[in-house]
Amino acid sequence: MRPLNARIRLDHLRHNYQTLKRIHGGKLLAVVKADAYGHGAVRCAHALADLADGFAVASPDEAVALRESGIDNPIVLLEGVFEPEEYDLVARYRLWPAVGSQWQLEALLAREWDEPLTVWLKMDSGMHRAGFFPHHYAAAFTALKQCAGVAEIVKFSHFACADEPENGMTDMQLEAFDLACEGLPGAESLANSAAILGVPAARRDWGRAGIALYGVSPFGGSDERLKPVMRLSTQVFGERVLQPHSPIGYGATFYTSKSTRVGLIACGYADGYPRRASTNTPVAVEGQRSRIIGRVSMDMITVELDPAQDGLGCEVELWGDTVGVNEVAEAAGTIAYELLCNVKRAKFTYSE
Repeated sequence: MRPLNARIRLDHLRHNYQTLKRIHGGKLLAVVKADAYGHGAVRCAHALADLADGFAVASPDEAVALRESGIDNPIVLLEGVFEPEEYDLVARYRLWPAVGSQWQLEALLAREWDEPLTVWLKMDSGMHRAGFFPHHYAAAFTALKQCAGVAEIVKFSHFACADEPENGMTDMQLEAFDLACEGLPGAESLANSAAILGVPAARRDWGRAGIALYGVSPFGGSDERLKPVMRLSTQVFGERVLQPHSPIGYGATFYTSKSTRVGLIACGYADGYPRRASTNTPVAVEGQRSRIIGRVSMDMITVELDPAQDGLGCEVELWGDTVGVNEVAEAAGTIAYELLCNVKRAKFTYSE
């Protein structure tokens, strides 16, 4: 069996949720969209079910999968419905839809609801991706408030630059949100992972823990308060010693400068590992930091082995405890979110 393994530490997941809730205060949604950022939404949700105040997903089908697996916690649809007929699923599965556009609002108001529901009303406070503009927000809120089918309204918005502490846009968005919500009653939600950790003024009634829930700092680097949930590892299944001035891999982009022991590992860009993370991207061989040499191939990567280390069968950590996923993302010119969501062809194992 190909020895590529993604180990998901559910105890780390629970630790992170409790840590983030303690920092935020109030209630906290566990964001499990995109298959829990590549970690497995159903398994992660069940691991958090006795802790989480609620879950958040992107689409109705993600929510239905959780409900049909036995999850009974509140589930927020962060993007709302994509067509009016999906409000049938909202009613049947007791979902909390976001409303961020005029057609979503009108479709919800036009429906006869058997039971009143909780609606998350989204404001575009400056990101300009989705939501009602601040000057239209009170009218949308009032329309929902007057609807017999609506029990509660949670006012929320999303930050564009909360992971950039020196960027003034977060303060601008906070001000826009607070001005537009003045006089409108009910709960509020502003803090994503970065704001939970770094923007105290954004910690309102509901937080939304995304990337930090999985042990990844939204600011890059690492955060000692969080524990990495995924550990992606493989094994050396081939090795050789190359003499100085020997090329390695496609394009012959790397030449050895000395006699070099090279290990061949079972992972590549077809497994979701980024092709741009080539020479000098860190890995850990039996717990000792090393590096990739040469280009990442479709199914294989070549790594530098210490002359004194064992070769065949050695474990190689691609990211996890010794090598942070943010380090790999930086080497590849991307973000940890993309790396985690892209993992495939690996055997997923879950530990409590």
